[in-house]
Amino acid sequence: MNIKKAHSSSFRDPSGYVVIEGNDVKRVINPLYFKQYQALRDSKFYENLIKKELLIAHEEMSNSNEEIILKAEKIPFISYPYEWSFNMYKEAALLTLRLQKYALEHGFSLKDASAFNVTFHKGKTIFIDTLSFDFYKEGSPWRAYKQFITHFLGPLLLAKYHGSQSLKLMHNFIDGIPLKMVSSMLPFKTKLNPLIYSNIHLLAKSEAKHNEDYDDNGDKIKLSKKGQQNIVKSLYDFIKKLELNEKSEWGNYYDKTNYSDEAFNQKSKIINSWVADIKPKTLVDIGGNDGTFVRKIDIDIDVSLVCDVDNNAVDINHKLIKKNKERSTLPLVLDVLNPSSAIGLNNKERDSFIDRMKEFAPNVTLALALIHHMSLTGNVPFVRSAEFFASFSKYIIIEFPNREDSWVKRLLKSKSDFKDYFGFYTLDSFKESYLKFFEILEEKRIGDSNRVIFLLKKR
Repeated sequence: MNIKKAHSSSFRDPSGYVVIEGNDVKRVINPLYFKQYQALRDSKFYENLIKKELLIAHEEMSNSNEEIILKAEKIPFISYPYEWSFNMYKEAALLTLRLQKYALEHGFSLKDASAFNVTFHKGKTIFIDTLSFDFYKEGSPWRAYKQFITHFLGPLLLAKYHGSQSLKLMHNFIDGIPLKMVSSMLPFKTKLNPLIYSNIHLLAKSEAKHNEDYDDNGDKIKLSKKGQQNIVKSLYDFIKKLELNEKSEWGNYYDKTNYSDEAFNQKSKIINSWVADIKPKTLVDIGGNDGTFVRKIDIDIDVSLVCDVDNNAVDINHKLIKKNKERSTLPLVLDVLNPSSAIGLNNKERDSFIDRMKEFAPNVTLALALIHHMSLTGNVPFVRSAEFFASFSKYIIIEFPNREDSWVKRLLKSKSDFKDYFGFYTLDSFKESYLKFFEILEEKRIGDSNRVIFLLKKR
């Protein structure tokens, strides 16, 4: 297979690369990794992890002296670490440690521990880099230990002490948040915690000390398998207990909603009716809070993305998914005013949110209780938000709260002397702008509220 076809993110590992051909995801294995692959395959290491739904499923398509080609299950939407809530990030960290523990028990070890090797699929974390395992060498330390610290433990600790927004630092540091930075940002009291001191502060000090030491000391460091297992266990136990104490405005949005139960139920019935007519297999709810309205949809949908700017709302959704064992919903942290951009080499290693949405191509988009925040909080003209939704939406169900809505009044009041600028915020202006990109199929007023809901179809 021609390496020129390799995916733009697949150049860092000499063991192989990924090729996307239509709907097929193929992993090409180079001769450098043949021994490891054959051992992992023949020992049923891969098979057992796939059965446990810890590793992405794959099958061998061809095997020659030049290359081995695997076909992997395609994940409908790849999410990245900077789009996860705190507890989603925790789950990804714990999966990585579980895999290292399992690998050590079977004579292998993770050679890298990048957070980008994990994503969410069918309601849980899944490891997607089949070639991340290598043979365990007796007495050798964990090769991916530092990477785990900079990709997982460091970001989680920064989130704990500085808020969930710290997790978005991974968007700036694709190779992990630098140890020196993590150490300097953590409060002094963390130096009194033995695990944080040894795995963050001491490690940062050691790195700084040997920063210009070009001698290869890797072979001089010895660590028994038992010692390595103890480190993995201590990290697992510590991360499992980490909690985020962070209040937010939207985490309990539906407990303080500004319209009646009757209006709430009517809105849900309207959405259900329109969605039933469309019969979508894929859906995205932009500003979906904890997923309440997606859960009220009666028909089965293969994949539903529920995005919200609020970490707590996304965390609540994540916990409900785990509790109910839901397999079709994927919660994401998304700032609709600043969606994830493309990053990495040539800005092509990690795709932007918009590009992934275009590829995902949801059959229907929900935008409920969102347009007033985009327009009044973000100063986004209606035509710009319409352009945003039209970039990936075929059908959109969108709610418009008028100027008498209490949330709208509150937002307008906050504009103080600039309140008059927002005279454009009217139903007629909204319709005029959206008609440039969509046709209105249906328009309904939600009784006992100051809101109108629309079913639109892209022109």
